Amino acid sequence: MAGDILLEVTELSKSFGGVHAVVNVGFTLSRGDVLGVIGPNGAGKTTLINLLTGFVKPDRGRVIYKNRDITGAAPNKIANLGLARTFQAMRPYHSLPAYKNLILPLNSPRIKKAAHGKLGDRDSVAIDILEEIGFERDARVPYKLAGSLPLGYQKKLELARCIALKPEIILCDEVFSGLSMAEITSMVPLLEKMVMQGVTLIMVEHRLRELFRVANRVLVMNFGCKIAEGPPLETMARDDVKAAYLGGGGSK
Repeated sequence: MAGDILLEVTELSKSFGGVHAVVNVGFTLSRGDVLGVIGPNGAGKTTLINLLTGFVKPDRGRVIYKNRDITGAAPNKIANLGLARTFQAMRPYHSLPAYKNLILPLNSPRIKKAAHGKLGDRDSVAIDILEEIGFERDARVPYKLAGSLPLGYQKKLELARCIALKPEIILCDEVFSGLSMAEITSMVPLLEKMVMQGVTLIMVEHRLRELFRVANRVLVMNFGCKIAEGPPLETMARDDVKAAYLGGGGSK
């Protein structure tokens, strides 16, 4: 049901040596939200995503998903609970056809449990998912090697791998990065459709104009700290947010 709290993050912190990458960051995420995580380069945005998805263990703080403490859990366990993510540096299986990249998530414990062993032919399901997000079946794009695909298709493939898990939350790390305006224009409706189908999004993004077409709330980071949170245009009008963007960032 829209409005239910899915994720509660409290006082999440991580340092690398003497560098404070994330400092006491907290927020809640409700079902149906699209939360944009923004800030200057090196503000700690990707580290935050890594903490939420188990790729980095926090020094302190808590991540509660659907009333379950997942702080520091392994990435595969977090994914199987319903939190999937894309990567800024994409990680397809380059030597496999695009549709074969979906076979691993389609064989995950989460999907096996949800399908009660009746998912059917996984190759067909994979191709259907790719077609739904813009791979042209008739042009045989799903059958091409993932490593040979243009950047726009590789970004969509990252999303498709998440969708195959049937997650409740997808964390997108700069899904618009490197794309042309035409490619972004085709990506935005896909994200909007995912939200309409019940997926809740956290989006780390630098392309603010495009992000604000999708996000209903933004969280602004600078030097590892949350400095503001709220509706996009209202938040961007704050003096401290303007100063952060004009003055540069902090740690990665």
